[in-house]
Amino acid sequence: MNILQVFDFFSLSHGGGTVDILYHLSRSLSSRGHNVVLYTSDFKLDKDYIQSLEGVKVYPFHSRINMAGLHVMPGIIAASRKSIKDFDVIHMHCFRSFQNIVLHHYATKFNIPYIVDAHGSAPRITVGRKGPMFYFKWLYDVLFGYIILRDAAGLVAETQVGAAEYVELGARPEAITVIHPPINSGEFAHLPSPGKFRQKYSIAEKKVVMFLGRINWIKGMDFLVDSFALLASQREDIILVIVGTDDGYKRVLDKRIDDLGIRDKVIYTGFLGGKDKLSALVDADVLVQPSIYEQAARPSLEAILCDTPVIVSKNTGAGEDIREMDAGYLVDHGDVNGMKDAILHIFANLDEVRAKTQRGREYIKKNLSLDAQMDRYEQLYREVIEKNKAGQS
Repeated sequence: MNILQVFDFFSLSHGGGTVDILYHLSRSLSSRGHNVVLYTSDFKLDKDYIQSLEGVKVYPFHSRINMAGLHVMPGIIAASRKSIKDFDVIHMHCFRSFQNIVLHHYATKFNIPYIVDAHGSAPRITVGRKGPMFYFKWLYDVLFGYIILRDAAGLVAETQVGAAEYVELGARPEAITVIHPPINSGEFAHLPSPGKFRQKYSIAEKKVVMFLGRINWIKGMDFLVDSFALLASQREDIILVIVGTDDGYKRVLDKRIDDLGIRDKVIYTGFLGGKDKLSALVDADVLVQPSIYEQAARPSLEAILCDTPVIVSKNTGAGEDIREMDAGYLVDHGDVNGMKDAILHIFANLDEVRAKTQRGREYIKKNLSLDAQMDRYEQLYREVIEKNKAGQS
């Protein structure tokens, strides 16, 4: 198959899990004999990361405007007009983007089936917040979004939570396929030796509570530091390690940390990837994913593959993942006492914790591996291609 993958930008430190998914999906499809092309922008472009993407042709178009999550790259217009007929299927990653507007136009014009994979970007509003971005998303949907969803040959959701989000926007339920993002478990086959991360940050004797992800309000950072402050009032031997890139919320979070008087108990590492990330996860005593909203449990799954126990917010896609595999602990978002108690429970019940983590490892390797999920993506591509051909006859 000739497959076009599309995403706003290609930088692991800024795009996080979505870029990692796109990388492994494209590389694996290429290794299976498909011709894979990636359209992206040059915004925060990671050239070294692209060079490691063997067998995939990458076209980074110059992004002239980067505003409100949109990366406007006029060069994609001429490229799409010229080349889109060469593809059997188009896979659009994320929902509201400039390139999706362009590709929808030419895909429908030349009758090329496309799939939308929102990666959690479908909702307009989260937990009562209705700021300027809500109205911007509403306007996008009225002008383009509803039509893009209507004309899609398929919609990919990562969890049932994601499927419900499509339906709320008027999508046809029969067009939705739930495919959990693949986890390249091979990356976790040879873990770093314990202690390296602790030694680097001089926290050898501490109990390490870790967060991994973008520093953004949607990730529940205030809930995390409030819970940690309560825990720190009861134990002296703990440290909070925040691993990830600032996504505009660090200044607010710093003020909260100072107000709570826990500055000396918090470490920021910035973005960590590769062996550095694995070393951090190996040395954590617990990883917390306290999100207000979260499509899937990728940081928690990575922690589990490093034999590190996890705590996740209920009523999120991440909570759905962890509940299904019974691989960790769930708390209500905002329940600081519940979070504190869950952390203490993990510290005190190591045998139970190991059993949950081992169960999660086995589930991930059996059900969410790269090979298993590639079969599902290939099947979906073939289905939409065949359905499109049948519609033309």
